[in-house]
Amino acid sequence: MFLLGSTGSIGTSALDVVRDFERRGERRFEIVGLAAARNGAAIAAQAREFGARAVALVDGEAEVALPPGTALHRGPDAAQAMLSGHARRGDLVVAAMVGAAGIAPVLEAIALGCDIALANKETLVAAGAIVMPAAAAAGVRIVPVDSEHNALFQCLKASTSMEEVRRVVLTASGGPFRLKSRDEMARVTIDDALAHPTWRMGPKVTIDSASLMNKALELVEAHWLFGLPSERIDAIVHPQSIVHGFVEYLDGSVLAQLSPPDMRTPIQQAMCDPERFDGPSRKLDFAALRSLDFAPIDHDRFPAIGLAHRVIREGGTAGAILNAANEVAVAAFLAGRIGFLEISEVVRETLDSIAPAPLRSLDDAFAADRRAREHARGRVPA
Repeated sequence: MFLLGSTGSIGTSALDVVRDFERRGERRFEIVGLAAARNGAAIAAQAREFGARAVALVDGEAEVALPPGTALHRGPDAAQAMLSGHARRGDLVVAAMVGAAGIAPVLEAIALGCDIALANKETLVAAGAIVMPAAAAAGVRIVPVDSEHNALFQCLKASTSMEEVRRVVLTASGGPFRLKSRDEMARVTIDDALAHPTWRMGPKVTIDSASLMNKALELVEAHWLFGLPSERIDAIVHPQSIVHGFVEYLDGSVLAQLSPPDMRTPIQQAMCDPERFDGPSRKLDFAALRSLDFAPIDHDRFPAIGLAHRVIREGGTAGAILNAANEVAVAAFLAGRIGFLEISEVVRETLDSIAPAPLRSLDDAFAADRRAREHARGRVPA
């Protein structure tokens, strides 16, 4: 198994799953390669613990003291080089690198015939029109790791065809501002936005969850994963984060997947599919369940959801533009240069200003990404 983004929250949770199997004397996964952006000390410790044969670090200057015999790849293409040098057809690649940087490694893994446990939503948001056909042509599986998409993936196993599905619905916790007015949201601080009530994630994903841009990206990702149009994909607020997704069938039956908010559950499912085993994640305590609440999303306070449906309808490079503009806007918010509500405004204005083009190659996605970043940077104070 190769773990891309091994030092992040998804990566460390995936290693928790592997560690739990080994604790019980079951060596179900061999960690062949690890990749990270810059945390040399953490990835070196992981390589020692799991006996990784190769390590990739995007930061060419980061200090790293690897065990003897461990191959080291450095630079912006390090993950691709590691996969090219060590991966074989049928290997599993857990793709958890953050942002657009995760796209090229996923395509490299697909070209090598590796199955993908996908935790990098930007891969499909920005380049779904390339990635999904490439996976189909290579005969490899893409199993989603995000809790919502993994929930849909599990519920869809009851269908023989997507024609039987009326719609799919992803749930959103609503984040820290679920009950705040738009005026109150205009005054929130960075610390307020980073205080997610349910999940513990990195700063970028946490801000995306607060603005519901994370859910917007997930709607676009669901479009590519399951081949559904915008009108058959929806989202709903569910603050307890127990129900992660619904699939409604034509006959009126609705299947839902429930589990405590513990990312190790969908990670293990994606890694082990189609088999199931005991694992380290928390289990649902039915005796403690008192209520499950749901509410529609307020599009005035959370305009990101409308932007997602727009991107699905427009297609082409619209997803790359959305993702790039959002990355710039979130970075500007975390740097204190714009207010919270301005994140979605920067993204919307960038989408208004740059017409989507056909997406025929990865170069098209990267060109749209660069143009969107340049435009979005011009919209935020230096």
